[in-house]
Amino acid sequence: MNDDTQPIRFYHRGEIVQVQGPQTTRSVLDWLREDARCTGTKEGCNEGDCGACTVVLGELDGQGALRLESRNACIQFLPTLDGKALFTVEDLQEQCAGAALHPVQQAMVDCHGSQCGFCTPGFVMSLWQCYEQHQAAGTRPTRQQLADGLSGNLCRCTGYRPILDAGQHMFELPAVRLDRAAVAAALHGLRRPAGLHYAAPLATREGTRTDHFHAPATLDELAALRLARPQARLLAGSTDIGLWVNKQFRDVGELIYLGGVAELKRIEERGGELCIGAGASLEDAWRALAQRAPALAEVWLRFASPPIRHAGTMGGNVANGSPIGDAPPILMALDAQVELRQGARVRRLPLTDFYLDYMKNALEPGEFVQGLAVPLAAFARQVRGYKISKRFDCDISALCAGFAIELDGGTVRSVRLAYGGMAATVRRAAQAEAAIAGRPWTEDTVRAARQALAQDFKPLSDMRASAAYRLQVAQNLLQRLWLETRAGDPLPASATNVFSVMPHAAA
Repeated sequence: MNDDTQPIRFYHRGEIVQVQGPQTTRSVLDWLREDARCTGTKEGCNEGDCGACTVVLGELDGQGALRLESRNACIQFLPTLDGKALFTVEDLQEQCAGAALHPVQQAMVDCHGSQCGFCTPGFVMSLWQCYEQHQAAGTRPTRQQLADGLSGNLCRCTGYRPILDAGQHMFELPAVRLDRAAVAAALHGLRRPAGLHYAAPLATREGTRTDHFHAPATLDELAALRLARPQARLLAGSTDIGLWVNKQFRDVGELIYLGGVAELKRIEERGGELCIGAGASLEDAWRALAQRAPALAEVWLRFASPPIRHAGTMGGNVANGSPIGDAPPILMALDAQVELRQGARVRRLPLTDFYLDYMKNALEPGEFVQGLAVPLAAFARQVRGYKISKRFDCDISALCAGFAIELDGGTVRSVRLAYGGMAATVRRAAQAEAAIAGRPWTEDTVRAARQALAQDFKPLSDMRASAAYRLQVAQNLLQRLWLETRAGDPLPASATNVFSVMPHAAA
């Protein structure tokens, strides 16, 4: 092990923990259950879907205040905890100063929110994060907000109603609050101005080697590290790479973690653009888009579960290049550009030019996605996002569409139609756009665009949808766009932005 390697340091169970020795890809869940002997956190799917392993992480925001977010412990690598606070179900009762149970736990008991109990710790931690968030803000969540917050927690016993009852009841019990100031003070003491370099031995068929985990603290440090180690794998939210390790048993090798670079998390308006750092979480990035285009709110909430949105990044979703990624169609409809950095050089590409083929992009060796830029003028158009999936919550899309249209009276001045799930890459429907632009916005124009769309895409059949289904739905969404934006009696955009066979929320 190299002399310059450092231990992983984080706040857990009221004290600073130092860890050295586990593999760089050891999951937080495995460390909790096998090393820390905190077995309240459960393993269910081991791929970030079921929520049984939900924990809450605490980090300092840009103002030095504590921010709490739910995460899936099963796909988070242990070194990513460095500088953070880790809370599990074991922590809750300790906050109660003699009370038998925390209000979240007591509410679950009072409302009969647990039966077999396996999923209960995950639900409790999601509810606790919600409890702390709303207590700090002096607000109470609506039942729908509770349902949205629990969308990443699955239960096969209760039918969710009593759990939602508990979510409302917990605010009626005597309040118990986390000592945020004490946790924030501990995290201030853990800050690393020069970042983390962690290394650990890994046994392979060829022998034993040392794996390295780098967590740079600045953008310049990241750029230099990436240029010097172009073969290393970039790690952001681990929502993909965690599955590669857990399910495919892949050797991911040397890792460069982006989570410690504050500059990459910034979201700001600058020079007539909305600039989204590549390290900004999906939750924060979608919130920024939906604030400027409210019709995107439903796609934001149904993109994935809250723990996945808290961990994953929009820059990672774009760089991943999946043809069924939900962010790229929306960003293409908004004329987004992708900002790429290689050492000191920064260049930009329209997002439409970034994808070259299936899972292939225009990144050069040593280059990485630094950010995304959306022109503010794009939000003056009527923007829509549609997600088609088998489940309403927490499901991968069969098809996702991002549309933007600008009307001049009854004529289409400009239009953007971008689709995911229709080809090897996310891309715009050039012929359908040509059939609409400059023409009267009428049902005849939509009919022509539907026919042109069949020339733009020849979708494949797979486990999520057949080619015929995808094409028909893609055409129907053009009809939907017209119904919502036509001059006479438009349908409300908020009514149907996400489609599935599932109802919207528990009763």
